[in-house]
Amino acid sequence: MTDKLRAACIQMTSGPDIAGNLETAEMYIRQAAQQGAHFIATPENTDQIRQPPAEKLKTAPPPETHPGIPLFSGLAKELNIWLLAGSFAIKTAPDKLSNRSMLFSPDGKIAAQYDKIHLFDIDLPGGEHYRESDIIKSGTQAALAETQFGKVGLTICYDVRFAYLYRRLAQDGASIITVPSAFTVPTGRAHWEILLRARAIETGSFIIAPAQAGEHENGRKTWGHSMIVGPWGEVLAEAGREPGIIMADINIKDVAKVRGLIPALKHDRKI
Repeated sequence: MTDKLRAACIQMTSGPDIAGNLETAEMYIRQAAQQGAHFIATPENTDQIRQPPAEKLKTAPPPETHPGIPLFSGLAKELNIWLLAGSFAIKTAPDKLSNRSMLFSPDGKIAAQYDKIHLFDIDLPGGEHYRESDIIKSGTQAALAETQFGKVGLTICYDVRFAYLYRRLAQDGASIITVPSAFTVPTGRAHWEILLRARAIETGSFIIAPAQAGEHENGRKTWGHSMIVGPWGEVLAEAGREPGIIMADINIKDVAKVRGLIPALKHDRKI
């Protein structure tokens, strides 16, 4: 069991070009590894952001031919890191995609994968409309990975508003929970930090949340502010609105300390 590790979030401004986005992700991953990061996470939609999103149906590859999977597998093995592909658009049917997060172990294997459960179907003030369910098939199962520094739970973006998923992951042993995201600017400004800190406090877990940032195809904008949050709710690292890398040194022993001080996970009641 390893208690201490350096975690990194990659912040990106993904566009429609899968190859270009993956090249950018690789550049940042290599930089983070050179700076000592052993757990590196990229954001939701690492491979592509399309506007309108239905364009993804034309360009998303199936898992057998998605170039991001062998790339991330090879990087994890070469750099001897745990590498989270925050999410790729994976074509699983002629009219549907999976929004899939994959955690690669240092031997290059997929230690866990997770299809986003809660889909972003919403109308925002100001006229923004999102209907993920039009093209994305919802996942049905939570996902945990075993690592040498404890269990890691996988979630994606809009999931952060559903506290029961995080509680379930923590009760199943997760010390770290990942939240790769592409938050909109209005919801990010209002809720992003609050939600991430709340999920950390409620579960006594480290939250690692790499994000998309900036302006994408056809004017879509995302909030950025990638964040690493400690189990007491303290912000350990935060990005701004530009692409780049943030890092934090974390000690997994802090999870047990916090859960010992406030053992809320043991106090659930059926009502």
